[in-house]
Amino acid sequence: MANIVEAKSLVKSYGAFRALDGVDLSIPSGAISGLIGPNGAGKTTTLKALIGLCDVEGELSVAGRDPRESRHKLMEDVCFIADVGILPKWLKVSQVIEYVEAVHPRFDRQKAERLLSTTEIPADKRVKELSKGMVTQLHLALVMAIDVSLLVLDEPTLGLDIIYRKEFYDRLLNEFYDGICTIIISTHQVEEIEALLSHLVFINKGKIALNASMDELAETYVEVVVEPDKINQAKALSPIFTRELLGKKCCTFESVPRNHLEHLGECLTPTVADLFVAKMKGAGHE
Repeated sequence: MANIVEAKSLVKSYGAFRALDGVDLSIPSGAISGLIGPNGAGKTTTLKALIGLCDVEGELSVAGRDPRESRHKLMEDVCFIADVGILPKWLKVSQVIEYVEAVHPRFDRQKAERLLSTTEIPADKRVKELSKGMVTQLHLALVMAIDVSLLVLDEPTLGLDIIYRKEFYDRLLNEFYDGICTIIISTHQVEEIEALLSHLVFINKGKIALNASMDELAETYVEVVVEPDKINQAKALSPIFTRELLGKKCCTFESVPRNHLEHLGECLTPTVADLFVAKMKGAGHE
């Protein structure tokens, strides 16, 4: 399967508000894909559509199935986390493991217990007695013990301090990701996931603003710290965004060969965060 997600012309409205406005989206199998957008851009609606939690108009296939018609079978291949803090607070850790074992056919209890043995989480404690960091570790152990082809994470580290956020992504990458499964991460903490990503999607106002591999980004976008006497030459090449950087103009270019820009100043590959700002604010904004 070349793409685990294929969507075409997805539309979803809530009254007069159009959360998805003709979304075309493809995500390659085996990718770690970042779904990035401002508040209200349509990120969560997109993720819910992929796992059949909201109905949408348009064509949609996830892991070879239409989530609107085959959600029960699809969820055998997909795991979704909206917030690592959401676990039944009244259950003991041992009971949480028993519950997941009972409801998910691909849960490996021995693997979950092995992962938990590397933490200080006591099996006889209730979830409500655990720190948020421990709940994160518990949720991770549960997720990493499920054999799925697609893991969908919506703001998975919201509210966690930097130590637990780093641990979350380190363990996700080192103990879950195998190069075959696909991970989709939606987060505002772009800098923390950039090094993990192989694929990137920007969404804004219900439309896809960018859908590309990280390798394509390096080939397509160039940021130039323009020498003061070459500003007019830079503007003539139509940068998509211009910002101030240490008293100089920093211009972002799209689909302009790097060798056409090198005479203007230092050429850089924009970070995901800088590219996101450039794409959201539009061409030539200063």
